[in-house]
Amino acid sequence: MKYQVGEMGRIVVARFEDGDEIIQGLSDIAKKEDLRAAVFYLVGGIKEGRIVVGPEKDVFPPTPVWKVLNESHESAGVGTIFWYRNEPRIHFHGVYGKHDMVKTGCLRELARAFIVMEAVIIEIKGINAVRDLDPRSQMVLLKMIDS
Repeated sequence: MKYQVGEMGRIVVARFEDGDEIIQGLSDIAKKEDLRAAVFYLVGGIKEGRIVVGPEKDVFPPTPVWKVLNESHESAGVGTIFWYRNEPRIHFHGVYGKHDMVKTGCLRELARAFIVMEAVIIEIKGINAVRDLDPRSQMVLLKMIDS
């Protein structure tokens, strides 16, 4: 385990309107506000997206199992923002429910808000971390940088 201790910085509250692209919107905010490290919470509706619900088998590198959200779902979850090269990378895990059907997974790629999606983004100051390609998993993962 590796860790660093930081402090809370700025807090950004965002409202995604019906049809807004959520992942791209979070990335745009991170770029505009130069948020290099942050945690965020999402709550609201989502009407399309793709989630990873786990690896096919517990091996390296893992093969992701995808599920499609192709209709409205209630959603809530938590994510992080750290940069990979010159771009912010969003990592979000959430729950997605419709009637009595509930899914949980890592939201990736296209994700559009349904009616409204609220985001609360909390900047983390004093952390020296980025995302980098992990050779074992072949995934872009959090990397702590020694000071």
